[in-house]
Amino acid sequence: MVIGMREGCQKGEVALVISALRQRGLEPRIISPGPQVVLGVVEEISQALAEELTAQISRLAGVEEINRFGTSWKLVSRNFRAQTTSIKLGRGSIGGREVVVMAGPCAVESRQGYLELAQRLAPLGAGVLRGGAFKPRTSPYSFRGLGEEGLKIMAEAREITGLPIVTEVLRASDVELVARYADVLQIGTRNMQNFALLEAVGEVDKPVLLKRGLMATIKELLLSAEYILARGNWQVILCERGVRTFETETRNTLDISAVPLLKQHTHLPVLVDPSHAAGKRELVPALARAAVAAGADAVMVEVHADPERAFSDGRQSLTPEAFADMMADLKKVAAALGRGLGAAA
Repeated sequence: MVIGMREGCQKGEVALVISALRQRGLEPRIISPGPQVVLGVVEEISQALAEELTAQISRLAGVEEINRFGTSWKLVSRNFRAQTTSIKLGRGSIGGREVVVMAGPCAVESRQGYLELAQRLAPLGAGVLRGGAFKPRTSPYSFRGLGEEGLKIMAEAREITGLPIVTEVLRASDVELVARYADVLQIGTRNMQNFALLEAVGEVDKPVLLKRGLMATIKELLLSAEYILARGNWQVILCERGVRTFETETRNTLDISAVPLLKQHTHLPVLVDPSHAAGKRELVPALARAAVAAGADAVMVEVHADPERAFSDGRQSLTPEAFADMMADLKKVAAALGRGLGAAA
């Protein structure tokens, strides 16, 4: 339920509305403090109580309008916050006019390799460095990351390039450790509905990149984001990275319609990961262009200096040269839409 107060109403009138809601066991939140005060109630309430509250509160002085949520997600809803959320990152932001590109290898494999690649990507326009220190792998025998040593290497790359870093956190118990190093905490596709982990990152003052699950609906993605916001962290970036379908020519199927749909439903910024969607590096640039054309606020791609020798996801990783070509094309697409291709640094 969203309650809009009359512009210029008295503080006492707002206090009366808040008091009436609290008497019903609800805790209203101030969405906008002014010039028009807007209050939001996100708790689940019955239809009967909603009708009673609407009738009661509409009679109070200063109340201009009351709207009910038509969805299960509330804090992430565009009804709750009409303006798109802009998340500050480095010296820039995600969710504004500039489209930010995150780039880097699937996994941090070595100090020298990662630092050299980071220094090649920065002048090419990468706005954020990605890399995995803790890797969730289908096989327990595959390379699973360097752990904290990988985090230290990424932090060193940030010091050298000035670019923020994003990396995945796998367990609630690791959130504090990863947050000590990373600028953005990534929740991978397999953990989209790991609610203990979602609540843990919800209590950290760091942006969270939430990836859509392999077979998750848009609604399920938004409800997972709701867990994070409900814990107090509003810095959430939603990621479309392809969903599992019957098609076998690509690793997953990129749901490009998810971008405008999410823009319609939520105020949170939207990112697209074409690398995991395609699984084939030659398809990544085209999908990245489509993502920007559809209105994505950011794109995340995997880049490796020698993809054929990558410890993981080499088949979908661009070379630095291919990344440079892709960036040139993305600038043209962004410009056609009145946007720029900017760095978060």
